[in-house]
Amino acid sequence: QVQLVESGGGSVQAGDSLRVSCTASGGTFSTYAMGWFRAVSGEEREFVASISRSGNTVYYADSVKGRFTISREDAKNTVTLQMDSLKSEDTAVYYCAADRDNHRNPSQSYMYQYWGQGTQVTVSS
Repeated sequence: QVQLVESGGGSVQAGDSLRVSCTASGGTFSTYAMGWFRAVSGEEREFVASISRSGNTVYYADSVKGRFTISREDAKNTVTLQMDSLKSEDTAVYYCAADRDNHRNPSQSYMYQYWGQGTQVTVSS
């Protein structure tokens, strides 16, 4: 059983940068593909980015491509989402998730078995 804890959310101005991180425990981190999703209150979770077990393959939602960067550091059991040029529409609760099955393109929430509790990111225009 993998436990995921996000950190680093906060409130920033449009155009600013913010980094959110997710630390895993209770499993072998390097065997999981990892992803980030986000949700606005009352709406379904939206795919943001994913990274494969090896770290060699990454995917991004079109809405964040070129602005967000996902990375992982297996020695620290951590996956990070660097968010630059933030926009007000990026405001959401951000969740990290772990995929034990290493789906080829894990952009759907049902592909992930473990989830963190989320961290709030608020971008003011």
